This record gives sequence, structure tokens and C-alpha cells, in this order.
Amino acid sequence: MAENMTPAEETKEVVSKNFIEQEIDKDLAEGVYDHVQTRFPPEPNGYLHIGHAKSIILNSGLAKEYGGKFNLRFDDTNPTKEKTEFVHSITEDVKWLGADFEDRLFFASDYFDTMYECAVKLIKKGKAFVCDLTADQIKEYRGDFTTPGKNSPYRDRSVEENLQLFENMKNGMYKDGEKVLRAKIDMASPNINMRDPVIYRVAHMTHHNTGDKWCIYPMYDFAHPIEDAVEHITHSICTLEFEDHRPLYDWVVRECEFENPPRQIEFAKMYLTNVVTGKRYIKKLVEDGIVDGWDDPRLVTIAALRRRGYTPEALRMFVELVGVSKANSSVDYAMLEYCIREDLKLKRPRMMAVLDPVKLIIDNYPEGQTEMLSIPNNLENPEMGEREVPFSRELYIEREDFMENPPKKYFRLFPGNEVRLMGAYFVTCTGFEKDENGNVTEIHCTYDPETKSGSGFTGRKVKGTIHWVSAPTAGKVECRLYENIVDEEKGKLNADGTLNLNPNSKTITTAYVEPKLMEAKAYDSFQFMRNGYYCVDCKDSKEGQPVYNRIVSLKSSFKLPK
Repeated sequence: MAENMTPAEETKEVVSKNFIEQEIDKDLAEGVYDHVQTRFPPEPNGYLHIGHAKSIILNSGLAKEYGGKFNLRFDDTNPTKEKTEFVHSITEDVKWLGADFEDRLFFASDYFDTMYECAVKLIKKGKAFVCDLTADQIKEYRGDFTTPGKNSPYRDRSVEENLQLFENMKNGMYKDGEKVLRAKIDMASPNINMRDPVIYRVAHMTHHNTGDKWCIYPMYDFAHPIEDAVEHITHSICTLEFEDHRPLYDWVVRECEFENPPRQIEFAKMYLTNVVTGKRYIKKLVEDGIVDGWDDPRLVTIAALRRRGYTPEALRMFVELVGVSKANSSVDYAMLEYCIREDLKLKRPRMMAVLDPVKLIIDNYPEGQTEMLSIPNNLENPEMGEREVPFSRELYIEREDFMENPPKKYFRLFPGNEVRLMGAYFVTCTGFEKDENGNVTEIHCTYDPETKSGSGFTGRKVKGTIHWVSAPTAGKVECRLYENIVDEEKGKLNADGTLNLNPNSKTITTAYVEPKLMEAKAYDSFQFMRNGYYCVDCKDSKEGQPVYNRIVSLKSSFKLPK
């Protein structure tokens, strides 16, 4: 034991903090802020994906950790791409992930008046001017990384003229693109973002929130810091691509004279192997009918993951495993699958479903008889109890559980071999029947009544156990087996930049299931014994007719790093 240390202090868990937490601790200790307030500021121009989930979980988690507040704010400054549909889907996604933003839902458009006032303030301070250059001319004047920019010929307009022109812009006197308002900073700056960036443009568009009130709209780099400042955000946590924008962020809140301005901190984006996250790619998949919407279970939008059967707990586990860093890196999709298996394995009942059925007939079992057998819901979690499952003379088993001429170490059914029917009896294969194409259509067995599971039978042992479903009471359901939508071996993109799609990304099969699986509701999930985890589809299922999506298979090559 260390000198002067109590036993409690000696055994106290050492908590490792990421670099963002260390910076927040420093700010609080130095009195820069007396509280913590974070936000998640999505643009409502598409559905959120797995990368956004990391940001939501990180930002809301920091607020919770420090006893602060978390805002959900829609950065709706570009009415050309925004839809109410996206606002609704994003709100639902953030709620589903468990982020607490009760009474803290905001829109950037709520602050359009404040942004306009800030722009006027900059003009009055000589820090902004109205420019008549076209977009192409502005780009040409800006220069590049080796060539400094040159001043706009309109840069030296008087304050009075700029105020009048900006008001005229607001009053709809100019066409789209005819004039812009630019910040007056430094055209020789090595940071191109600081070379007199455009902060307002003319856009005669109806806005989903403000209607036709405005025909000028602020640019993101101008609006975003103002939104943060108005909401008293302390730490603006964003991804690395905004690092070069930070000087402009700081310039805006400083020149607009906000007290206690927020601080921007950047972290690395999360790249997941062999998935499609780009909005333009997903939009094309939707428009071309390759997927059935932004929530198609083959995608990794949050809505798609939810529909497929992923849980918020699994996504939080995934984000925690990935961690927070300053360097971009790729994460294997298998890690996400590992997290959902870990989350579900003790929570969900293990049910019997046969996805590639062949009939098994127990010739010496009484015809017309059905008995109820008690089956554990989850052998790894006895607290989940047991359920009653019907058993009869005719069953369905998986086709792969029978072979006419098996290889060595094949312990399932073949002529003369004995196996255990899970939770039921020992059966011995006595024969089989085929159709004209040589496909096995029926397997015949006899059973030993003394071997009933749970009867205390202590006789001979068998090496194989197979699952089954009673034919007379079996439900018939559609099962959808999903794989990655892009070809993992050939890579995500073709040479022409189009997606290299996997033609086998979705397979539909008809399965026979035990009766209780017919009663399941949307989002209910189960382990199908020896097959994988499955979830009831929320869009295509009907009362008494569930459609099951495979969440993930049971097998995995992924190993958690030590």
C-alpha cells in the first residue's frame, strides 16, 4: 500500500478520461466556465447514420457526466435541401439513443433575426461588406494554398452603402446569387476559410420553419457559432473537418461580441468498413429502388439499424469501444456486430425456428397426439424462466441437420444415428424419402419415450442435438437475411465512382416457427437457435403475420482487443 493512502483509496478504480474530458476539466478548474452545456446540431437534409450516433452519444454523455444540459438543434439554414420528414426522423433517432433534450429542442431558424442583427453589427464595425462578384469570381479571387487571395473591388464600400445594400437584399430586391454579404478579414491569410468568407446569400426559397419571411439566409460558418453562443453552449464538440474552420468560428463570436463565447473542440470521425454513409449515395439507392427507403436494414442509418433490431445499448457499447481520439481511423463492421450479440445474448429468449425445412416423422409416436414440453427461454439466464412448446409426431428440422452419406465427425441425423431433439426426446433415423429430383422430402425416425428431457434419464449419451418445430402448430413467416450492401471483397466503389453493390445483400426465405413467435410485435427480437438474432420488421409486419429481419448471425471472427 502506498504511503499515507487508505485501503479505500488504494482500491479505488482509476478512471481514464479522454482528451475532451481533460479539456473540460481544465476549463472548469480555471473558471472559464461554471457549467457544461453541449449540443448536437444536425442539418435536416437526410437521415442520421452510425457516425452521427457517436456524436449524439458523446455530446449527450458529456452533459450528463458533468451535470449539465444537452440541446438538440436543427441547423436549418439551407432550405434547398431540408424537409420536415428529416426533422421528424432525426428527433426520433436522438430520443431512441437515450439523449435527454427535454424542453431543449431548437432550430437555427429561431435565431434568424439575431443573425441578421449580428450581420448589421459587423457592417457597422467595418467588418462586413456586400459583394457583387459571382460565385466563380469569388472562388478565383480567393486564391489557393500557394497563392494569396486578392481583395474584391467592392471591399471598400462605405458602411452606409453596405447597410443599404444589405437591407435591399433582405427586402428581396436582388436575384439569387446577385449579391452576397462577406466578412472582411484577411485575403492573405494562410487559412483560406479566413479570406473574406461569404456569410449571407440571396435565396428566394420557402423555408420549412419560417415560410417566406426571409429571402436571405446565413451561411453555416456564420450561423453555427452564433447559434452556440445564443444557447450558451460551453463546448462545441465537432469532427476534425471543422478544425480549419475554428479560427472563423472564434472570429464570429468575438466580433459579434458575445459574452462567455463557446469553445470548439474537434475529435476524429468514425469510419466503418464496407458500409454506405454518404447522403448522396443513400439518396441514389433510395431513388433507384435498390433499397426500400432510408431505413432499409442493409443501411447504417440509425433508423435502419433500429429497424433491423439493433439496440441503443449496443450502439453505446460500440461507441465506448471505439473511443474518442484526434486521429481518423477505420473500424471493422464486425465490432458493431459483436456489440449487438453481447447486448442481446442474456436479454432475449432463444426460440426454435427452421429456415430451410424438411419434414421429420416419428413413426412410433402416437398419431394425432400433441404434448407440451417445457423449454428454458435462455440457458445462460435462468431468470428468464421457461415456456411451453407443442411437440407432435410430425416436425420440421433444418435440412442441413440430415445427411444421407455424412463425413466423419458429423453428429446430426443420418441413417442409423441417434440424436436428441432439443428439450424433447432421443430419435434414431430409420429411413428417408426423396422426390424425382433427388431432394430429401421426409425423414423417418423412431423415438425412445424413456429419454424425455427433464425426466431424469441417465442412460446412453448422444453427441448431436438439433432443434425442431411441431408441424401441425408451426407458424409460417417471412425471414429476411441481410448482408453488407456493398461487396466486401471487391471494395466499396467501382472505378467510375459508383457503388459496387452486393447482389446477395438481401435473401428472403420462408421459415416455420414455434407458435409464440407469431404473437410478436414490431421491434421484438429473439435468438433463433443456431441461426442468429432476429427482429420483427416495423414496416411490413401485420397483426399475426410478423416479418423477421436477421439482425446478426451467431458466428463471428471478431476478437475484442486486449
